[in-house]
Amino acid sequence: MPTFRYNAIDRTGRPYSGSLEAENLESVRSRLAELQYHIVSIDEIASAAGPSQFMKQFSKVKLRELVIFSRQFATMIDAGLSVLKCLDILQRQTKDPVLRESLAEVRKDVNGGISLTEAMSKHPRVFSKLYVNMVRSAEAGGILDQVLDRLALFLEKELEMRQKVRSAMMYPIVVFFFATVVMGVMMWYVLPKFQQIFNEMGVKLPASTKAMLTFAVVTRDHWYLVILAIVAIIVGIILYGRTKHGAMHLDQVKLRIPIFGDIVLKVAISRFARTFGTLISSGVPILRALEITTDTAGNLAVAEVIEKARVSVKEGEKISDPLQYSTIFPVMVTQMIAVGEETGRLDQMLVKVADFYEAEVDATLKGLASLIEPIMIVGLGVMVGFIAISVISPIYSLVGSIQ
Repeated sequence: MPTFRYNAIDRTGRPYSGSLEAENLESVRSRLAELQYHIVSIDEIASAAGPSQFMKQFSKVKLRELVIFSRQFATMIDAGLSVLKCLDILQRQTKDPVLRESLAEVRKDVNGGISLTEAMSKHPRVFSKLYVNMVRSAEAGGILDQVLDRLALFLEKELEMRQKVRSAMMYPIVVFFFATVVMGVMMWYVLPKFQQIFNEMGVKLPASTKAMLTFAVVTRDHWYLVILAIVAIIVGIILYGRTKHGAMHLDQVKLRIPIFGDIVLKVAISRFARTFGTLISSGVPILRALEITTDTAGNLAVAEVIEKARVSVKEGEKISDPLQYSTIFPVMVTQMIAVGEETGRLDQMLVKVADFYEAEVDATLKGLASLIEPIMIVGLGVMVGFIAISVISPIYSLVGSIQ
């Protein structure tokens, strides 16, 4: 989208200058007219396909950096600093290059007379729909510092959840990697040497040994075919997941995976409750809050149920009704939402649901970590034992033939 630099004068005669991203010149004129500016000049800025543009298109701000930004922004606003001064300070002290460049453009737009909400909405890879809509409600209600505090708390909870899941998955991934390396060394270098000895001595190999040797030879001599097959499978899954039907099917499969499906569901419910509750408590209308929650659900099967709830509310019904009919949301969640609707404390009930399911995810991950270790040990023992039997069986046959 092209960028236009403008010079204008407001109703009091004060000059303004800035830049806007728009589809064409008429869109810029329309926006400036809405701000009641008298246009002096508008020039299109030549877009440069430099590294900064590439970085903006394909890079995202780390969640930790956004948490720090939101917390500091809230503190400065609460201290009485202007939005422009806050953005100037935060831009100079942030370490993330993507966030720094985005803040510079946001500050320039705000200085040009655009609202903070509209300026942030131009950077969707930095400020999500949830973030922009909460800032919009904060600007309308004059409670920007409070909403930014809520945003920081929400992002901190999200970051904490991600870190717990990553740390729980790190151990099995590392063990699986080293087990794969050990198995590869044994099959590609150890077994072929035994095969040479067995062939020279005319030993008849059992079926398990033949299968292991065949697998070792195929993966060693035709490794490129194995890599191509793995890449083809991964690319096929990715392309299938980009279709509407495929993405829905894959997300439904994720929820049915033993143990891990339960974790995925609890994380999705926690995110739904935390996002929805934060938006409502910040003054965002329920229909808009449900729309944003649908977009940020992280699972299409869960998002479909939330969308049904949005349609239900639009038709004058309760949020809890379509949730009760679904097989995804547990009864406890729907009952707490129903109680929240009846008592007018829906946001508080949603926060309690989010806290409960975050604790559930934490407990499940701890139990999974303690369960994975013996499972991995047993699995490695079975694989090593199978290889050992495949090697030892011909040796017994060789010893028997010698005797």
